[in-house]
Formats: sequence, structure tokens, C-alpha cells
Amino acid sequence: MAVRISSNDGVMTVFLEGDIDHHTAKEMRETIDLNVNKSNPNLLNIDFEKIQFMDSSGIGLIMGRYKLMNSIGGKIKIINIPNRLEKMIKLSGLIQLGIFE
Repeated sequence: MAVRISSNDGVMTVFLEGDIDHHTAKEMRETIDLNVNKSNPNLLNIDFEKIQFMDSSGIGLIMGRYKLMNSIGGKIKIINIPNRLEKMIKLSGLIQLGIFE
């Protein structure tokens, strides 16, 4: 599991790598939240390009960051979703939030 964060001009981009499951999601959430609370971005992009596997913990990760960004008046975009994860995201109903690119 790896989390790399880039911030520029009110936009924070989080690059995730590896698996998102109950073993890794907590550390990812804490890292993202800490950085969001420090820099208060207008837009949070979460890049899933290098995610190999995701269970329901990934859905929770997305929902929690969606709520966090709404609470500070910001927006969130989930980018570069691998084809193998699209079905889970569609079944979760998150697609209706309009946060996926």
C-alpha cells in the first residue's frame, strides 16, 4: 500500500497504489484526512490507476472522503478507475454522486 500526495493551487491529488482492503484502508484514510485538514483544498482528486484490488473498504474510503470534502465546502473527483473495479463502483451506487471521471 502506498499513498503519494501532490498539492498545487487548491487542488490536492492523492495517488493510491496496491490493494484497498480492511488491512490498508485505515492508513490510507488517515493519511488523506490529515493532509486535507492541513491544506483545506478546494478539490480532492483520488487516483485509482494503480489499485490492484479493492473490496468494500474502498467504497467506504470514497464515501468518507466525499463527506469530508463536503464538510469543508470542497469537491472530490475519483479518477483513473481501472476497468476491473468499475462493476463494484456501479453496484455501490456511488456513480450517482457524479464524482467519477
